[in-house]
Amino acid sequence: MRMPIILFAFGAFALPANAMAQSPELENTCKSVAKSFFMADQLAIGTVQSFPELKPPGVRMSYSTRQGTAPAEMTDIFECEFDKADKPHNLVRFCVSSTCYSPNVDDGDRKRRFDEMRILLNRAEK
Repeated sequence: MRMPIILFAFGAFALPANAMAQSPELENTCKSVAKSFFMADQLAIGTVQSFPELKPPGVRMSYSTRQGTAPAEMTDIFECEFDKADKPHNLVRFCVSSTCYSPNVDDGDRKRRFDEMRILLNRAEK
């Protein structure tokens, strides 16, 4: 009787991070923001974590701009924060590695990139 319980417990922890996604809709929206930011139709995505229960709701994912990169080799991180977990999500902030973009940032170029991503997301969610 113990063997099935042990195997089930082991199997639950062995699932890839993507299989235990909290909010596929939020994750897809963040992937869309990342593709728009990098101006790429394809973006290699590794581990994805979403947090719809946080305020603000958010997504963190590893990525690579090189196709064919193994998820274990992806060290770059893309993060998104939204004003709510339901559509329209309304982008509040996003970060590429340690550089963040928001409407409140002092750097004019970063503020403009944020505004561009928010506009593209709003267009896509209409």
